[in-house]
Amino acid sequence: MAGALAVLPSAVIAGQSKKRFIHGEHRGQCTLLPESLDDYVAAPNPVRIVDVFVDELDLGRMGFGHVIPAKTGRPAYHPAVLLKIYIYGYLNRIQSSRRLEREAQSNVELMWLTGRLMPDVKTIANFRKDNGKAIRVVCRQLRKA
Repeated sequence: MAGALAVLPSAVIAGQSKKRFIHGEHRGQCTLLPESLDDYVAAPNPVRIVDVFVDELDLGRMGFGHVIPAKTGRPAYHPAVLLKIYIYGYLNRIQSSRRLEREAQSNVELMWLTGRLMPDVKTIANFRKDNGKAIRVVCRQLRKA
């Protein structure tokens, strides 16, 4: 009987119609006008405060490394982007660099906050390791705000 259910059209299962349910868009459906991530992050969302807070910091003066990009080599993530990810994790009790990596790939708030950048676990962990002192200064300042 389970095999018979698999052959039925998705609209009708065991004689039931899906007409009375709210339907989402088909995942493969293209849209004429691209949607904005901004539409998915409400105005009072705390990530907007994190964004403004970090953008107003003088990261170089606070002791963050790599604020001025190197002239050679692969371009790096700006420390502000990685700090936003770290603060998001701090506010949402996400301590694991691996979990922050997954959240950056799937969480709309983090996608909005980072401009859809998705640093890997090693980048996030190295940022935390290399800038621990400066991150503590920022967290103290965040608690005062």
